[in-house]
Amino acid sequence: MKVELVTSLKRQATRILADLHESKEPVLITEHGQPSAYLVDVQDYEFMQRRLALLEGLSKGERAILEGRTTSHEKAKERMRKWLK
Repeated sequence: MKVELVTSLKRQATRILADLHESKEPVLITEHGQPSAYLVDVQDYEFMQRRLALLEGLSKGERAILEGRTTSHEKAKERMRKWLK
């Protein structure tokens, strides 16, 4: 992973963005020697967001199973038939 100072980002944003688009490697931006932010390619960010949404859905499903909030296959089919009418 590349690391850049926030002052470098201010002065060389065009070059840093060009490198980012070419390498697809995230850039860690530091401020006063401390990590401040990550700079990532738009496509990579959107992919991460979709993956996170999928994981959140799986987590909700697991929680529903643990809490007993489930329904039988037949009841689900019946509800879908009514909903689709």
